[in-house]
Amino acid sequence: MNHLSHRQMSESFLTAAFLSISGGLQDAYTYLFRGKVFANAQTGNIVLLSACVVDRNWYQAAHYLIPLLFFALGIAAAEWVRLKYQRIERLHWRQLVVLSEIILLFAVGFFPVRLNLFANALVSFSCAMQVQTFRKVNGYAFASTMCIGNLRSCMESLCVYARTRDKHVLHKSACYLGIILMFAVGAGVGGHCIALFGMRTIWFSCLLLLISFLIMFIKEEEKERH
Repeated sequence: MNHLSHRQMSESFLTAAFLSISGGLQDAYTYLFRGKVFANAQTGNIVLLSACVVDRNWYQAAHYLIPLLFFALGIAAAEWVRLKYQRIERLHWRQLVVLSEIILLFAVGFFPVRLNLFANALVSFSCAMQVQTFRKVNGYAFASTMCIGNLRSCMESLCVYARTRDKHVLHKSACYLGIILMFAVGAGVGGHCIALFGMRTIWFSCLLLLISFLIMFIKEEEKERH
């Protein structure tokens, strides 16, 4: 009981699940609807940017460079929020980051296709804030907006379990697998909704983030009662 009462509310699997669904949806949204730019997978953007530079396609190169720069700025912004607001009591500083994400992504839902460059920049900024802010689930390092690190940790834990039969390690592997599946669900839902809602699809991500925000708030109240 004492361990649970001191666990960070924002590190629960339920919070991470909604964040991961949102992360998958954001990546599908920018890639499928906003000109094949990745919101989260900046490695992919760097590859595509390099190809454009080699081809001297400067206009298209900007569509990958700007989101990359805004991703870097988003990380800095999340750190600024943490340093400035980590001691406030009514809201956890991570909840402030989520609220910022909701506002940014809600605005993106109004951007027409001709403003894809700016839309992708804001989504990348939001994703960076999220990945910098939420880095643990049940005490394990994870990422809610990309899968490569989670997949590596999942398989590494499975290999350790095969050798040791440690059920704690198996639980760790299952946790990572669950996060990966949630990300995939978000990407699938995003791809399906684009055909129905177009640029407004990103608002589903706002809803998921709002649920995460509320979950964190409720968990904090429960912690205080204990």
